Amino acid sequence: MKILPPVAIGARRLLPSRWDVLAAVLVLGAIVLLADAGRQVVAPLATLKTHPVELNPWLLPEYALRTTLRMLVAMAFSLLFTFTYATWAAKSERAGALLVPVLDILQSVPILSFISITYVFFMSLAPGEVLGAEFGAIFGIFTSQAWNMAFSFYQSLRTVPVELDEAGRVFGLSAWARFWRIEVPFGMPSLVWNMMMSMSGSWFFVVVSEAITVGNRTITLPGIGSYIAVAIAHQDLAAIAYAIATMAIVILIYDQLLFRPLVAWADRFRFDQEQMEQTPTSWMLTVLRRSQLIDAAAAPFRSALRWSYRIAPPKPVNFPGAKNPLVGRLTDIAWYGVLAALVLYALWRAVTFIATGVTWHEALVATGLGFITMARVFVLIAIASVIWTPIGIYVGMRPAVARFVQPIAQFLAAFPANFFYPLFVVGIVTWNLNADIWTSPLMILGTQWYILFNVIAGASGIPRDMRDAAANFQLKGWLWWKRVGLPGVFPFYVTGAITASGGSWNAAIVSEVVSWGPHTVHAHGLGAYLSDAYGSGDFHRLVLGTVIMSVMVAIINRIFWRPLYWYAERKYRLT
Repeated sequence: MKILPPVAIGARRLLPSRWDVLAAVLVLGAIVLLADAGRQVVAPLATLKTHPVELNPWLLPEYALRTTLRMLVAMAFSLLFTFTYATWAAKSERAGALLVPVLDILQSVPILSFISITYVFFMSLAPGEVLGAEFGAIFGIFTSQAWNMAFSFYQSLRTVPVELDEAGRVFGLSAWARFWRIEVPFGMPSLVWNMMMSMSGSWFFVVVSEAITVGNRTITLPGIGSYIAVAIAHQDLAAIAYAIATMAIVILIYDQLLFRPLVAWADRFRFDQEQMEQTPTSWMLTVLRRSQLIDAAAAPFRSALRWSYRIAPPKPVNFPGAKNPLVGRLTDIAWYGVLAALVLYALWRAVTFIATGVTWHEALVATGLGFITMARVFVLIAIASVIWTPIGIYVGMRPAVARFVQPIAQFLAAFPANFFYPLFVVGIVTWNLNADIWTSPLMILGTQWYILFNVIAGASGIPRDMRDAAANFQLKGWLWWKRVGLPGVFPFYVTGAITASGGSWNAAIVSEVVSWGPHTVHAHGLGAYLSDAYGSGDFHRLVLGTVIMSVMVAIINRIFWRPLYWYAERKYRLT
């Protein structure tokens, strides 16, 4: 006999719930906003001149929407870059020998150089339309997000516990299935924190990305960044206050709708054998989990991903001894030979281009300025490490505190140093202070948070059994920090310090030359050299400064940060 379910159960399944209604409202709102923004990006380029950026505060919601969409699109491309580039570098020793140093160089290349070099290319993709300038702005924001996320995910892939990898092989998972079922979940908590840091840090460079200047031509896109640039040019403190309030609202919105759900979702992937006392929660994640509409929309993607796990059958493990050593050696020689040829060709092209417009004396002067900037970076990273490492460990080991600190840290990280320009410029001019010293803090204001966010992610990932063992042995004071706290977060700290160091070099461009209305303060350094070359449209000096900065950062990473990274990976890996 067929048994029918009660009417109440059937109605509950057929009728939409309150979670479905709320999810539908949010999705429809997002579609409307995207459609409105899409209509504006295909407008003719001339509309940017006929409708310039105004300091009317009622236009700030529209500007905030445009900026937020650019940052979200850049974040999507950054995730795609992270999952491909970082994975290739971590899985292949030959590729990693090239990709990791290239990543070091990429994060040291100034955003001004990226925009200047790629400006013509992006404008050619959509001639005469705003879309080409939007591509350039999104790429500029992408360069302020992708490198940090790639480094974080690379570090996670290199420190996946051996037992997890062995479990995947025992269950016959293919490399593709192990990547999505083991490696990505293991790296997700750290990656989410670095996504928040990258999103917040990109506010620091949004002014440069939305007001693109190449030579004598300037294209200003509507957005909060361009609004800030206009407010600084007009010395309008009220407009800056409006921009700060708008940024706070925007950060609160994407914290509630994006990052807090991601943090709560990624908590399920923590490498811990015991449940946390207080797990992070999110009302938005609850809506997504309980909505039948969202579940039905996501079902095809889940099915496609599960089907992809069966594409490649499990392969037997190839032990190193089974490989032919002669073939491997010849392959290595050929690979590194190709790399050497590419490096020599790139150096030859760069030297040839620079030599046509720059003298050797100019190159020596720029190199000396690079050493001045390097000294600033080392001092500031050391100060930030001493301050934020213990704070990050304290916050990361207390989920309740982390939930409270997270939005505050995001706002502080997103707070552009441009807002402090009036205070620094007026103070330096009024009291005749040394610009080489008093402009230096601006270099670290936007990058010190990389250290804090990575340390918080590392501390929150310390297994519960390790904490309990330390408590049973009554480890306290400095002994606890030496045996548990600092070793537990050391790999994450190194990742944050590398990214903060590279970001500080980049931030030197906007911090060694600061302006407020008619007043401009110059400090001695490679950042000021690049800023002057960018403003005058001197591509030869711009390329010279970019090459010097990239080479110096690559050498520092090779002789200092990279050995420290390998030491952390080898000694403090969870096994």
